Amino acid sequence: MDELNGKLIACQILITGLIARVANEQRDPLRFLTDFRDEIKAVVGGVNIAGMDNTDRVRVTAQRTVDELFSLMKPPSSD
Repeated sequence: MDELNGKLIACQILITGLIARVANEQRDPLRFLTDFRDEIKAVVGGVNIAGMDNTDRVRVTAQRTVDELFSLMKPPSSD
């Protein structure tokens, strides 16, 4: 289980870096990040979760993960 958690954390870090890289190439990186976060949250809110008794718990955990992922990103520096 620890190996799986480590791999998931590594994937989150890679995805965060990729999103930040793409955002830095945009004219308005903060707006891009906000729009992207909102799209991801909408997908998480609408995805069909089958085979679970408590899908609400899974959805809340996924929403928290999205929030955590985007909280790792800092706004662009002013210099």
